[in-house]
Amino acid sequence: MFRVKLLAAVFSIFVALGEEFSLFGKDISEPENVKAKPLDWPPTPKTYTPEIDPLPETFTVSASVYFPEPGQTDSTPFITADGSRINPKSPGKHRWIAISRDLHTRWGGDLEFGDSLWVSGISDDLDGLYIVRDTMNRRIRNQIDILVGRHEKVMGFWNDVQIARLD
Repeated sequence: MFRVKLLAAVFSIFVALGEEFSLFGKDISEPENVKAKPLDWPPTPKTYTPEIDPLPETFTVSASVYFPEPGQTDSTPFITADGSRINPKSPGKHRWIAISRDLHTRWGGDLEFGDSLWVSGISDDLDGLYIVRDTMNRRIRNQIDILVGRHEKVMGFWNDVQIARLD
């Protein structure tokens, strides 16, 4: 029974190939009413005007760094305010930041958890793209806190740091 099915499958493949390559004597004539169109050479350049997005609104804030440890966070240092879990071995690789509450929409600001922010004005290593995942203590105003690991040996406080929300 298997041999019959295999033979039928092989036969159907040969028939399909034969029809595809016109082995069964079908006469293919030249298409009618087809006019040869001359090539338009050299091609005429089309003007391209890219859509220019408006520049994102920037904020001037102060910046500092923090480690995920109970002295600098709450009693759950490896869980951020939005519920994300911090990798204890390399927290700096997340590129996450905490924002002061006055910047968060929950307390009347313009930023939300999950927003992508472009940070500039700190250093070549720390400038770049970050994601808002945490909030700071209520006494802190107009500031961001960059999550780093203790082994990264980064300390500091910077004024006049520019942040811009990316959409």
